[in-house]
Amino acid sequence: MKPETLNFFEKVYSVAKLIPYGRVTSYGAIGNYLGAPGSARMVGYAMNGSHNKDVPAHRVVNRKGLLTGKHHFEGTNLMQQLLESEGIVVVENQIQNLEQVYWDPSKKLL
Repeated sequence: MKPETLNFFEKVYSVAKLIPYGRVTSYGAIGNYLGAPGSARMVGYAMNGSHNKDVPAHRVVNRKGLLTGKHHFEGTNLMQQLLESEGIVVVENQIQNLEQVYWDPSKKLL
């Protein structure tokens, strides 16, 4: 990977570590906050590589609340189990109360 990509990944991890317990955000919201609109896929790549970095990657979902990254977690339903342990309701791989648990870094971090 290019050095600038690795630096972007570290910025993504820094933002993801700020997502509060019991809240979620989207790949695109992190990209927008970092000044890189349209980089949702790259944020996803960063989340895929975040294992062993103490990053709560389970709190990052797609803009519709779908657990699109779940296949990157160990076990069949680990991402869902982690979210549910924080009180987030998930039905058929989708967060049910997304508006209530959504955390937008652009609005919460100044």
